[in-house]
Amino acid sequence: VAELIEYEAMGLTPKGQGARAIKEGWTLKDGKLPVNPSGGLKAKGHPIGATGVSMHVMTAMQLAGQAPEGMQLKNAKLGGIFNMGGAAVANYVSVLEPLK
Repeated sequence: VAELIEYEAMGLTPKGQGARAIKEGWTLKDGKLPVNPSGGLKAKGHPIGATGVSMHVMTAMQLAGQAPEGMQLKNAKLGGIFNMGGAAVANYVSVLEPLK
């Protein structure tokens, strides 16, 4: 549910239509908005405190072309990170891009 709320909060989908991004395949590895090619935070045990660090490390690895085998996206040029904590009371967004 948090993932769908985040799509709406970021303005990627209209309010109440977060599931649209998934239904239309946007979030697939080869979609127009790939999300969590690593499996997401629950695949890592969702360690409180380390979650934000993990999100940044995985995004930086994507942009450097160094993500683990099977997770690397083609031509990753920009990475968006949205972490919503608790009951959406602690939120942050980061946008990463490679050095030019």
